[in-house]
Amino acid sequence: MNEEFTFSLKSICFDENYHPSDSTRITTNFANLARGTSRQQNLRNTLRMIDHRFNDLAHWDNPTGDRYSVELEIVSVEMNMDAESSHGAFPLIEILKTYIIDKKTNRRIDGIVGNNFSSYVRDYDFSVLLPGYNADRAEFSTPDDFGDLHGKLFKQFANSRTYKERFHKPPVICISASTSKTYRRTGNQHPILGAEYQQNELSSTDQYFAKMGMQVRFFMPPNGVAPLAFYFHGDLLNDYTNLELIGTISTMETFQKIYRPEIYNANSAAGIFYQPSLKNQDYSLTQIVYDREERSQLAVKQGKFAEEHFIKPYKNVLEQWAASCAL
Repeated sequence: MNEEFTFSLKSICFDENYHPSDSTRITTNFANLARGTSRQQNLRNTLRMIDHRFNDLAHWDNPTGDRYSVELEIVSVEMNMDAESSHGAFPLIEILKTYIIDKKTNRRIDGIVGNNFSSYVRDYDFSVLLPGYNADRAEFSTPDDFGDLHGKLFKQFANSRTYKERFHKPPVICISASTSKTYRRTGNQHPILGAEYQQNELSSTDQYFAKMGMQVRFFMPPNGVAPLAFYFHGDLLNDYTNLELIGTISTMETFQKIYRPEIYNANSAAGIFYQPSLKNQDYSLTQIVYDREERSQLAVKQGKFAEEHFIKPYKNVLEQWAASCAL
């Protein structure tokens, strides 16, 4: 790797007192919940939902259903373009770290890192580059090198000393299943992840994560209503403990119930064949205020920020670096 590229980490607790910093990328997600008159109630309700779901899944030796609680930490990853100066630091990605509090044993247990995934460069790729590339095309398509730079940057971070000194296991990203694909339930059943689903073909998001070195599997957890997409390195089912997996499921399923209630808070569960739809009318709303329209607008705004402050000014450096390292 180019010696001038280094990574640094900053973190902030996501709790009922959370106030997003002005520079946070996660304005499209967490900060959206932390605004306005409902701010603290939003955060309190979100954290309560996560804890309830965790205890629902971690039901053994938990007769009163309140043994565990989850703590969340937003981790911001900055990439320093110049080792001699802090002026070249760019907010590359933000991820989420879970911790599990076992109130019976008074232990604080490390959870999975990754979970939610936010990236300025990804916003640039999907909200600036792709629309421009397809502006004059009859059929939608992607450039051959779409996602290459982002994938190399992510893999460089995941393999870096900075990552390995802070985190002990590879990341897992958990997001919504694609509304453009059809899913079929398989016979595979995991005690924590639940029923496995397979899709009819890879989505553009799957292909994008593949360039980050991550494969995908889809599972609908027990008492869930729709499969979640899990992107990971290695062996998802064997590399992580039950409590680690439950931390990710309870956190990310809760966020999806808020972001996409039509799918993850639907009043009926996915069947053997399933296609997620945001047009579904049979769903329940959470008691949490969330502005989905603002989220999509910010993706474009932040993609343009990445273009102005990272892609264009460091174009030559990034191209030389990308050419020198294998995908």
